[in-house]
Amino acid sequence: MILSVGASMENGSARSNLGGGSMEERKRCIFWLPNKNRFCANSPLNASTSFCGNHNSRSHEQWVPCPIDPSHMRHGACVVLEQNLQGHVKRCPMLKQAQSLSLQPFYQKGINAGSDEEQEEEETSDVDGSRLPTMNVSSEMKRNAVQKMSVIEFCNLIEKIEDLHESLYKDIEDSHQMPDVCSLWIKTKVEERKLPFQEKHIVQQASIVGNLENFGVFKNSLERKPSKCEEVDGVEDDSVPAVIEFGAGRGYLTQMLADCYGIKQVFLVERKSYKLKADRSLRQNESLMLERLRIDIEDLDLNSVESLQGVPFLAIGKHLCGPATDLALRCCFPEYRKDRNEQCSAKSNFRGLAIATCCHHLCQWKHYTNKRYFLDLGMSKKEFHAITWFTSWAVDANHGSESDLPDIADCTSHLHSIKEQGNGCAKGVEKMLAEMESAKRAALGFKCKWIIDIGRLMWLRERGLDAKLVKYVPPSISPENHLLIAGPSNCL
Repeated sequence: MILSVGASMENGSARSNLGGGSMEERKRCIFWLPNKNRFCANSPLNASTSFCGNHNSRSHEQWVPCPIDPSHMRHGACVVLEQNLQGHVKRCPMLKQAQSLSLQPFYQKGINAGSDEEQEEEETSDVDGSRLPTMNVSSEMKRNAVQKMSVIEFCNLIEKIEDLHESLYKDIEDSHQMPDVCSLWIKTKVEERKLPFQEKHIVQQASIVGNLENFGVFKNSLERKPSKCEEVDGVEDDSVPAVIEFGAGRGYLTQMLADCYGIKQVFLVERKSYKLKADRSLRQNESLMLERLRIDIEDLDLNSVESLQGVPFLAIGKHLCGPATDLALRCCFPEYRKDRNEQCSAKSNFRGLAIATCCHHLCQWKHYTNKRYFLDLGMSKKEFHAITWFTSWAVDANHGSESDLPDIADCTSHLHSIKEQGNGCAKGVEKMLAEMESAKRAALGFKCKWIIDIGRLMWLRERGLDAKLVKYVPPSISPENHLLIAGPSNCL
């Protein structure tokens, strides 16, 4: 852990003779790095301070995020001084990558982002009539908004969540799969000592592809017959669809698909740089065409990827965090575009989808695909963000199986009495949250996760697809165990 500035100054005095000379002679930052047992080697920020830019006492007004890559921070803080912003932009290590990406035909800034004012939500304004902002809402902002609710507003929201979950839970089923072809693949890898990940990841990957197989999207390589999705207008097309893995990371999910199901064309979409371990294995397959697209899903125009033109594709993703699931859905079904020919092309090439959702607390109203679903239920943007914040309670501790958790109806009965009293005490909601038992908080979080994913499921069904939502692994393997599966209506 890095010491505070004050602590580092005291340690600096105690160790002034270390490192070959006094502080004045060394002209280096006096911040002590305990893990390295030495002082920071950077030069002081200026003559008025003894610390470098990373360790100097900073104010939020002085430091700003990098406009090229806002995620590049150090120790959770912005790394660019406002006065140095112009110079930083010219030498930012991400500059060349950003310039190269902007020249790609498939790059279109924010094409899949959605907005607060989408056509289907023409009346989405706040209660005071003002237009809702489009900025991302942080978890801290969501928490503060919940705590500022009146007790009655909070109790009404809990009741809505309970009633909605009760009416929709029948659409959810367990579907833990382990296809024979995956079992054989795993056994071979274990014998060769080439299994590059933990058992829990194997179980998740196998169940994702197993659910796709059961859904009729394709047959495994042990019995290669054209699936129903490969029969178009009664004509058999035994070509295997290309695989697009969103949020691919190291690409291990695609590796299992390629090895077990005879995939011939692969597109790995990932905005970050990873050690590409699966890529090395995939590139050894001479019959496989592999293409990595280092791009944010938000900016990916799938119809403009040249090597994907006219090619049937299958979209997959393992743990697509928060809004990334919504961005991937929009990417696969670009209905909001004005060019109908592109829209028809994308829809006719679609062969199937399997996305394991994750990190619902990061979801944003702007990106969420099915805003109409929440609006029709009488829920506002404010309540949507409250629901997303509640989801963090589902996985913030070890609560065992979801079925073992208490029903929050026990909690709502208590809330009724509080509701009748109105807002009699200061910090009413904040106090209620603090006093709520952790198991009941977890139960509420799980129900909110399902509500969010059910909205996505309905969005897929509204597009004429056969779709379902399942628990693809037991919670002991992963509490993030929701899988969205979809395919054209002729797949079943």
